[in-house]
Order: sequence, then structure tokens, then C-alpha cells
Amino acid sequence: LRDQKQKLLLESANRDELKKRIADMSTFLKKQPTALTEYDEQLIRRLIEKVTIYEDKFTVEFKSGLTVDVKE
Repeated sequence: LRDQKQKLLLESANRDELKKRIADMSTFLKKQPTALTEYDEQLIRRLIEKVTIYEDKFTVEFKSGLTVDVKE
């Protein structure tokens, strides 16, 4: 029972952290101009965790955990 409680507390903390990161990202994005006309290093560093390049596509992994595949 103690292990289950600990596991639930850990899951709750992870969920709260994800909600905070999403809220922070949302606040940051609301402050940005609506149209991007040039590369923005600060925005990229804030939003993207990593980009993986494959032969036929690349995958963008955001810090929120969302993953997007982009075909050539």
C-alpha cells in the first residue's frame, strides 16, 4: 500500500511538472509576435528538446513531450 501511495505521489508530481511546463510555454508564446519572419534562437531553445534526422523525415521533440514527424 505504501508503494502504491509513493507511486501515485510520483505520478502526480510528474503531471504537475508537465502542467507547469505547458503553462510556462503558453505564457512565453503569448508574448511572441504572431508571425515568425526570422529564426529565433531563444524560441527554439525554449520549445524544442531535440531534432532527429532520418533519411526520409525528421522528428521534432518538444520539451512538452509532444513529437512531430516532418516528411521531406
